[in-house]
Amino acid sequence: MDTVTIDGGGTALQTGGAAGIQPGCYLLELSLDWIVLRASENVHHLLGESHVTLIDEPLGRFVHSQALHDLRNLFSRLSGTTGIGRAYGVRLTDEHEFVDVSFQLSDGRVLLEAVPSYDGFGECFGTVGGLVAGLANASGHALLEGGARRMRALTGYDRVTLTCGQDRAESSRGSFSAPADLSANVPAIVADLDAEQVGIFPRRGEDSSLADALLRLPAPDAIAQLRSEGVRSSLSVPFAVDDVSGEFRCDSRTARVPHFELHAAAELFAQLFAMRLEIDRFRNG
Repeated sequence: MDTVTIDGGGTALQTGGAAGIQPGCYLLELSLDWIVLRASENVHHLLGESHVTLIDEPLGRFVHSQALHDLRNLFSRLSGTTGIGRAYGVRLTDEHEFVDVSFQLSDGRVLLEAVPSYDGFGECFGTVGGLVAGLANASGHALLEGGARRMRALTGYDRVTLTCGQDRAESSRGSFSAPADLSANVPAIVADLDAEQVGIFPRRGEDSSLADALLRLPAPDAIAQLRSEGVRSSLSVPFAVDDVSGEFRCDSRTARVPHFELHAAAELFAQLFAMRLEIDRFRNG
């Protein structure tokens, strides 16, 4: 297992009673003993085995023992929290390429998602400190505007909308069809609204755990809302520190490749930004 790190930190689209995930990623729903309960129907591209074959079998039958050992060790540090663990540059089998993995505890199950590894690992995290430092002298609404601008610089999306209570700020490259509606229930990462869905097997009506998946399919009303705004991909990053809470939503007019490190870096920036907000509010009463 190579280049492994960890950081901590819905409503699924139903088609014939089946939840789904976005293409370009893989999902496994595991028991706490890491028995495969459900799998995305494209998982053969990840593990070389049919999604039907995996069900009710230990994940260790299909991945390298060292990779499984390292992932379970990382997950043990996360157990009992609501955070998201991530491992980068993981090789699960000999036949397939490196992947980045996220995992979280949801509804008594382990949700494991994987996407192809990003070649420039470390680039996103390396910029966060400087972006936060640039907010040191900002205050009030200027601090919100600075946060939105710097989040856009970090992510490279076309528009970033920041809400915090009744306050709102936006940084945008060009205009969109409509303002961002942050009340829409969108997944953390929407890679491409126009891509076809990938089903989850076995199919069932209730998917309370899959609602937490980073790359679950957006609900139909959320898809309609994003399209009405001229958005094709998005990144949603909530933040909360003591009494300060809010959300960044990053929108793009074009499709974006799913990128776990970028999402983690955006989460880190958002939490550090929330601390700056808290300090500003304390100073200004």
